[in-house]
Amino acid sequence: MKVKQNEAIQIGELAESLGITTRTIRYYEEIGLMSPPQRLEGGVRVYRKDDITRLKFILKLKDLGITLKEMHELADIYKAYQNPDKMMPKLLKILDMHINNIDDKISNLSSLRKDIVNYRSRVLDVLNERMAGQE
Repeated sequence: MKVKQNEAIQIGELAESLGITTRTIRYYEEIGLMSPPQRLEGGVRVYRKDDITRLKFILKLKDLGITLKEMHELADIYKAYQNPDKMMPKLLKILDMHINNIDDKISNLSSLRKDIVNYRSRVLDVLNERMAGQE
């Protein structure tokens, strides 16, 4: 979705273009991850390029498994400095933590797989011994 700096789109169009619901957008506003949008007469929410960029960032973080709490920490840093560069060290720390968690899970799953393969082999040996004893 290409939106020019001064152009605004309504919530329904934004939600549809990003494959999410309008409720999702309103939720991120309610919990403070997004600033309240401008409104047209009649209360219709409209979003500008900066709002859309922020929403896409939130959705990307969500896809990466970043928690709402972690997103709030990043948002607080951004609000304090109004500079994305100030939040990047915290974002890197969060991403590194998630990478380490994934590596641990992969290691645990690999170990579990080996255990299952070994146990399966032992069960098959027992079964083969019993089958040979019946002949």
